[in-house]
Amino acid sequence: MTPSYKLTRRRLLASAAATAAAAAIGTVLPGEALAQATNVAASLATDGPFTRSTVSEIARRLSRVPFAAPASRLPEVLQNLTYDQYRDIRFKTSASIWQGSGLPFTLQLFHPGFYFKEPIEVAIVKDGVAKHLPYSTDLFDFGPLVPKGIPNADIGFAGIRLHGPLNRPDYFDEVVVFQGASYFRSLGKGQAYGISARGLAVKTAEPEGEEFPIFRAFWVETPVKDGDTIVLYALLDSPSVTGAYRFTIRPGVTTTMDVEADLFPRVDLAKVGLAPGTSMFFFGPNDRQGVDDFRPEVHDSDGLLMVNGRGERLWRPLSNPATLQISAFVDAGPRGFGLIQRDRNFVTYEDLEAFYEKRPSLWVEPVGDWGSGAVTLVEIPTNSEIHDNIVAYWQPKDPMPAGSEYSFAYRLSWGGDPTFVAGGMVVNGTMVGRSTLDGDSPSRRFVVDFAPQQLLEGKPAEEPKATVTTSAGKISNVVVIPNPQIGEGQGWRVNFELDPDNANLIELRTVLTFPDGRASETWVYRWTATA
Repeated sequence: MTPSYKLTRRRLLASAAATAAAAAIGTVLPGEALAQATNVAASLATDGPFTRSTVSEIARRLSRVPFAAPASRLPEVLQNLTYDQYRDIRFKTSASIWQGSGLPFTLQLFHPGFYFKEPIEVAIVKDGVAKHLPYSTDLFDFGPLVPKGIPNADIGFAGIRLHGPLNRPDYFDEVVVFQGASYFRSLGKGQAYGISARGLAVKTAEPEGEEFPIFRAFWVETPVKDGDTIVLYALLDSPSVTGAYRFTIRPGVTTTMDVEADLFPRVDLAKVGLAPGTSMFFFGPNDRQGVDDFRPEVHDSDGLLMVNGRGERLWRPLSNPATLQISAFVDAGPRGFGLIQRDRNFVTYEDLEAFYEKRPSLWVEPVGDWGSGAVTLVEIPTNSEIHDNIVAYWQPKDPMPAGSEYSFAYRLSWGGDPTFVAGGMVVNGTMVGRSTLDGDSPSRRFVVDFAPQQLLEGKPAEEPKATVTTSAGKISNVVVIPNPQIGEGQGWRVNFELDPDNANLIELRTVLTFPDGRASETWVYRWTATA
């Protein structure tokens, strides 16, 4: 599956911006401290014995010295590549690691250059031994736009990508990419790249500026011949924290990643987000003000889904706000959360290049008890679909003290909507507009559609009751009607009007109660006067 030119450019620029930001966080150290840090981090993915604890030991050691940004090894000829020049460097398929070996995966590397100037080290692990993978010009094809005279020195790489038989058994698709800061992305069968994940979010949307940790080195285990999984390790580093990550990746209709992480804070770490997802929402039927576009909707994700510690399932439609918005859903022991692309109909998007209906959802399932904290949603204003303006993550309630160790685990699922109980009703759509037909009005009309994840056979559900609550303003004209477009007796539409009554920010909540007790998602929404 090959991403379109437009999608490739957008994702490349997004990860490049993150890498540029990560490079900017390096600190100037006194000579002695700098020498100590350089000695510790000078060579990471080296030849030698390798165990599950190797990367954790490196991260722990790094955390005891001040942060030193990895020094660029780029020769002068690669220092100022343009976007088009960088795209003209391609990894040779014939040089792929494990190519032709009969193994279920192959590994390819990204060339350093453009914004990707920090050297990323890679090692291949087999039978408990790591072998450093050196850079060589022989691994790449250099097109006519690329300057001549690139030396054949070990300058490192810019990232890695894995290929495997995702869509059919006789062809290796690109299934996982790690490139740019700690960003990575994947997808399920029949899908196209969209949402990204990252290792850690630090100081997201904070006034002092966000800190972007980077994956400085990768160790990739040689896959088992008859298996369907691959394991890799990554070393994370930033001024505030180091970390060791282990990814167990299994491609499929839904591609899963089991993630185990150990964090080693250099400072008291309070503004941190675990299992962050980064996506894009430009506009949709709940947010089309100022839109001049032939497409009905443009987004990689249309909602934040949460299942809290009490088992309540919450759906929060996304928005492209006029000003930065941060929402925190306080919880204890969360069962899951993620940015979801729920609408899978081509006619919703009408884009023959981007195919937004094929973008994966990203669902996070904590392993063990994550304690108290909040699912945090950051919505950043954007005037273009090339910007990833949505971030969601879990923020622990208690800070991680400097010098401590913090371990956690979770599963990432790249694919469709996570399953729900049989007959459970989910939010199928959110539409917002003026409440009157005769001109502008401060009052707004909300239309929320509910539908079962799968159409049900047998007796249709009896008419439910809708409970609509608001934190400010006044709710009126709450009406529940059947929606036969979803299926006779299957779908239900809730209409209501909101009079803001001069409030600038209002939190809304709607839930359906069925006579037969079937489960329903709870719709939650933030309305702002400028939304």
